[in-house]
Amino acid sequence: MASHASAIKKNRQDIKRRARNRMHAGRLRTQVKKARKAIESGDVAAASGMMRETVALVDRSASHGILHRNAAARTKSRLAKALARAQTQTK
Repeated sequence: MASHASAIKKNRQDIKRRARNRMHAGRLRTQVKKARKAIESGDVAAASGMMRETVALVDRSASHGILHRNAAARTKSRLAKALARAQTQTK
């Protein structure tokens, strides 16, 4: 256990940051799942609206360090590809 005041404070900060990061990561996972479900349902209009929200959240998570920027790009790319595939299937 930390005994110096600075180490105690650092431990406190780490606990707060970990909780915040876990909350944001969980929110991101949920949003991506919702977007995938909307795409799979075949409702292209709802899926494209959900896609906008999801992309914004992925970008925000990457800028805050919750997600690596390459992982963010990969996630957005896969979602966009799935949405494009769904749009061509409905035509």
